[in-house]
This record gives sequence, C-alpha cells and structure tokens, in this order.
Amino acid sequence: MKVFESRVTINRPIHEVYSFLADLNNHQQLMPENITDWVSTKDTAGFNVQNMAKLSLKAVSRVPDKEIKIIPAEKPPFDLELKWELFPVKNYTDVVFSISADLNMMLKMVASGPLQKLTDHQTQTLGSILS
Repeated sequence: MKVFESRVTINRPIHEVYSFLADLNNHQQLMPENITDWVSTKDTAGFNVQNMAKLSLKAVSRVPDKEIKIIPAEKPPFDLELKWELFPVKNYTDVVFSISADLNMMLKMVASGPLQKLTDHQTQTLGSILS
C-alpha cells in the first residue's frame, strides 16, 4: 500500500472541523476542478474524475472528533482508503488527510502524482474554507 498524506492546521475547535468533514455533502467543496457530476448524501459521494474514472465512495467509520474513514462503495480500479484524522491542540485542530492505495508498479508511476496533488489540494482547501 502506498500512502499519500497531507497536513493542515485549522484555527477552529475540533468539533467544528469534524462536523464539516463527517458530512460527505461538504466534500464537494474540497475537490479540484477536474471533478464533475458530483452526487452525495451525508454518507456517500459519487463523481467523475475528468478523463479518468467514475468513483463512488462511502463513509464506513466515524469516531467523533477523531477520525473519518471513507472507502469505495463499488469496486475501484485499485483498493483505496481515504482517512481524515483530527488532533486537538488548544484552540485549533491539526488535520491529517491520507489516501492509502494498493497500486501496482505501472499505476504507481501514473497515479502517484495526481493522488499526492489531491491530498494537498483537499487539505489546503479545507484550511481556506474553515479559516
């Protein structure tokens, strides 16, 4: 499993950050421009990655004010898990977003850059939205 990770510090209490991330409807705001046809509920999200694939995700685990795990709702081209981890620090929250992906050697070469960019984009955008 290859892990792509990005961190951000949010100047908000942990329960506010968790509340935003726990609802998958809010994740559309975190996506880059190449994401289209977004459909979501509190627990699921479906979308197209322009010129690549259609993905359907679901939240499978929520630990209040600590962690949210999201996995594919349908069989993806490769196994993956998205995880948001929250750490309280006084009046702000440290957030770690990671994507764990089971990539073969060819997919590593093709997908590593875009997956790292996605993790960085989502944490930076989360910081902008909640600051």
